[in-house]
Amino acid sequence: MYAIVKVGGKQYRVEKGDSLVVDRMREDEGAKVTLEPLLFRSDKTLFERSDLEKVKVEAVVTGHERGKKIRVLKFKPKRGYKRTMGHRSDLTRLEIKDIKALSRKPAAKKADDGAATGDKPAASKSGSKAASKGKSSDGS
Repeated sequence: MYAIVKVGGKQYRVEKGDSLVVDRMREDEGAKVTLEPLLFRSDKTLFERSDLEKVKVEAVVTGHERGKKIRVLKFKPKRGYKRTMGHRSDLTRLEIKDIKALSRKPAAKKADDGAATGDKPAASKSGSKAASKGKSSDGS
């Protein structure tokens, strides 16, 4: 059983227990993250969006690392022009804890209490659209 997941705009093939190095993520070390599945394969293959909503890929951030130093050399012959630059990428190591195919779509997350009870401030009805956008109606 494996899944193709999307992390940071790139796609990776993962199985349960795999260790994966991806571009830097904001989560702290030890945080649990849910990865976006693009394909799930067990006894049958799931790749439709409605089916993938039932698939859950869980990972744990095991650490943050720096990649190998990459050197870039600019050189123009017969002119004495040489420039050397380099950089190291910031990376995050993930460990895939679990890949689950749920029998049904998970329940929608509840909104915060203020939005659920409808405690939004009422919009003022005085003035026209031009006045609400900050434009004066006298033409100045």
